[in-house]
Amino acid sequence: MSTNPYGDHGNKDASITNPHGKGTMSPIEDTGPAVPAPGGPFLIGDTMTGGYGKGPNILHECTIAVEKGEIAVIVGPNGAGKSTAMKAVFGMLNVREGAVKLNGEDITRLSPQARVHKGMGFVPQTHNIFTSMTVEENLEMGAFIRNDDIKHTMEQVYELFPILRDKRNQAAGELSGGQRQQVAVGRALMTKPTLLMLDEPTAGVSPIVMDELFDRIIEVARTGISILMVEQNARQALEIADKGYVLVQGRNAHTGTGKELLADPEVRASFLGG
Repeated sequence: MSTNPYGDHGNKDASITNPHGKGTMSPIEDTGPAVPAPGGPFLIGDTMTGGYGKGPNILHECTIAVEKGEIAVIVGPNGAGKSTAMKAVFGMLNVREGAVKLNGEDITRLSPQARVHKGMGFVPQTHNIFTSMTVEENLEMGAFIRNDDIKHTMEQVYELFPILRDKRNQAAGELSGGQRQQVAVGRALMTKPTLLMLDEPTAGVSPIVMDELFDRIIEVARTGISILMVEQNARQALEIADKGYVLVQGRNAHTGTGKELLADPEVRASFLGG
């Protein structure tokens, strides 16, 4: 997106912008021994039913899928189970029925830590950086699972988010909201994920910063990394989505491409303000 459709207002945090256009992040190699399933999605949370601990089910036969290099967006009203669906994919709640598969491998019973080793990167909505550590130390922490040289990946993150290079020795807690989100995404990218999951990445940032964050998310997807994103700014998120899922009370209500959902009169009336 090259222009700002949101007007001249908000916190003009232009530091989030990559002035050099498309970055140079290399396609990330798959992690783990997963065997591809011919014809199946790269990631699928298939008819997931489940909830937290021994509590009631929050998800009800919910299906979320994303192909290699796609951007899939989960939207819906408050309390619809959007973040819960993502956490189910990441192994943070009990999937009592259904399955989660990554690159053809059933990972339903794996812990979140094991899923990171399989190629999943997860950026939670809050508490997603170490505020007392510098920017560079945060990125180094993101590479905790790696035993190889991380310098090339760190350089890729700095090319994607140039302001982080300038502030690499500054405490992350001193950064603006948009810059903190860059640190959080960059730290997840340091694991060299094949799937990047973002929970409300634009929460609390101004419209112009949101637009620039979405530009960077598009750029990451172009490298071949799959993106699964929960987003409260539904209209803007669907504009960049290859695939969209509208959830209501933990169930799939509407599924389609971003353009299809934006053009659907029922979706527009119920979830996009007409």
